[in-house]
Amino acid sequence: MRDEQGLAEFMKIEFAIDEMRELIQQDVGNRGLRTDPDDNLVTVCSEDLADACVSIHCARDAAVAVITGFYIPHAMPPCGETDGPLGAVFLARALVPLGIKVVLATDAFCLRALEAGLGAAGLRKAVPVVVLPSVEAAGTMSVSDYWQHFADRAGRLTHLIALERVGPSHTPQSVRDQPGNPPGVLDAFSRDVPPGDHDRCHTMRGRDITDNTSPAHRLFEAAPTRSPRVVTIGIGDGGNEIGMGKIAWDVIRRNIPGGAKVACRVATEFLIVCGVSNWGAYALGAGVRLLRGQKGDADLFDAEAERQLLELMVERGPLVDGVTAVSKPTVDGLSWEEYGAPLARLGQLVAGGKGDET
Repeated sequence: MRDEQGLAEFMKIEFAIDEMRELIQQDVGNRGLRTDPDDNLVTVCSEDLADACVSIHCARDAAVAVITGFYIPHAMPPCGETDGPLGAVFLARALVPLGIKVVLATDAFCLRALEAGLGAAGLRKAVPVVVLPSVEAAGTMSVSDYWQHFADRAGRLTHLIALERVGPSHTPQSVRDQPGNPPGVLDAFSRDVPPGDHDRCHTMRGRDITDNTSPAHRLFEAAPTRSPRVVTIGIGDGGNEIGMGKIAWDVIRRNIPGGAKVACRVATEFLIVCGVSNWGAYALGAGVRLLRGQKGDADLFDAEAERQLLELMVERGPLVDGVTAVSKPTVDGLSWEEYGAPLARLGQLVAGGKGDET
């Protein structure tokens, strides 16, 4: 009987995390996550949300670093976007009470926003914020040196998460070496991607921000070689983020408008593809809490409280909406009702309720 009860509880959790995945993978921005209904960004990594949640849940003395901050060059003034930092603060709020160590890391342009969010959440002393090396300083660092600079400040880690963090685009070599690309793919790559756009960091609109963003992808290239190994997780919504190298370049090219140019070549062990990257952070935190049996804390999933937190982070950062480039407490151009609805539903799933079905 006890085994049957345990199996039933496991299946219930598995079903809830599957529903979380479906919830966050709505393509609200019409970015092309499912342009090809059979072979797209969503179908490639369908089990990764659950696997990432289990990996953190099962890690002994779990210690998680979240790397975030996406530079918006056409904002006035140029600064970071709201998608990413808000989700990073959520992960700290969700995981620290479980006894999981959390470190946040970003460029200087997102530092004040993260500090404001952590301060409002009462986590300023509990969660360190690491400022990544500037582009100029990183230029003299090897991958190993960049990792050591970060590790000296972050401490021991079991997991490294890239949350809405741009990574470098493909090169002929990376396309050639990547599993899943069809024969003749190099001809398509040569046709669609000029040499000047190889190994560069791009916004979804194709703007080159390589010289504005610390090369944090080096951490994800170094992590698998550490001893003990550090598990890597990517969370993204457009194909140009660290982690998307797990998806074949040709798949991103065929699904995302402009994807051939912006597709990131850097893979992570687990990849959470979602309609809004913050939603992926919400689901990851919710899934770990569900696995840990933490069904309370309604405040964590309060959409209005989340809006107020974002308002503070936008003001103190500053931060801007990544789609509109306007300094307002919105994410990816969505109304707050549309943006906040998945957060409230995730809270219901963690609590084990079905919510209002009328």
